[in-house]
Amino acid sequence: MSELITLGEPLVVFASDECDVSIAKSSKFTKRIGGAELNVAIGTKRLGHSVQYITQVEEEPLGEYIAESLSKYGVGTDYVFQSDEYLTGHQFKQRVSHGDPDVANYRKDSAASHLSFNMIDQIDLTGVKIAHLTGIFPAISRTAQNTLKLFIQQLIDNHIFISFDTNLRPALWPSESTMIDSINEFAKLADIVLPGIHEGETLLGTRDPESIADYYLNNGRASAVVVKVGPKGSFVKTRSGHTNMISGFRVDKVVDTVGAGDGFALGVITALLEGKSIDSAALRGNAIGALQVQTPGDNDGYPTQDQLTKFYDSQGVSEEGEVQNYAREV
Repeated sequence: MSELITLGEPLVVFASDECDVSIAKSSKFTKRIGGAELNVAIGTKRLGHSVQYITQVEEEPLGEYIAESLSKYGVGTDYVFQSDEYLTGHQFKQRVSHGDPDVANYRKDSAASHLSFNMIDQIDLTGVKIAHLTGIFPAISRTAQNTLKLFIQQLIDNHIFISFDTNLRPALWPSESTMIDSINEFAKLADIVLPGIHEGETLLGTRDPESIADYYLNNGRASAVVVKVGPKGSFVKTRSGHTNMISGFRVDKVVDTVGAGDGFALGVITALLEGKSIDSAALRGNAIGALQVQTPGDNDGYPTQDQLTKFYDSQGVSEEGEVQNYAREV
């Protein structure tokens, strides 16, 4: 089995080729794949780690496109189920010269939203070191929520380390209060939680990184919380009391912010898979987030190990010198 397993909804992304033109007025689009957990899977494989992706897509043609694309990237598709009844979610995305692009989502009643636990309860978890989950999948349907709850319990029973990115999508939830309650309950079941300060403000009513970290450390299973603090970097706190502010990297031009948070998550995950310290994991998350915002695609900026090393060298920093194997310690 793979080192990493993740579960989510893939999207076929029709990305505009016309810069700074609205989606409504664009007439030329390039077909790509996207989705938070899918982005993490692609980036994890690009850094040399094995990964399996769990989802459900339509039989064809968009589902076939996703499965073929995943295989091309080297992501495991053993648990990509097919539906002859429901369609694959898709998205139209604006191309912008800087900042946040507009997107239009078409994912209601998608194939992934009907992924049930009886479809995945026989998954072979042998050898899995980390399971990465986000707050997006449970937002797409009640079935998805129930599937995720049961899958998390299966992971806990098998002593598999769980990372959870809060990843808020208010438009997918029936109400903000339901979103807050649900996301916080899922986060309490994770071994490491990866919120952002803006998400902390919505979920907990505070933008203070340490207060956000303390909530999840004091109200759940988490042994560590890494709070994304935008360009400033990230704040680390562990249950043992270790705290640190890990500086971010200078970016001369932000091209597209989509995929930066997923890049941060895959940076943390892959560093832990390699036995790096939690501080080094946050540093890698900062680095990959910085690389991603300089590219127009959802995951185009995710580096190989050689590219990551060259980026560190250009910034005069190193991941070397770790003093603990955090993943093993937890």
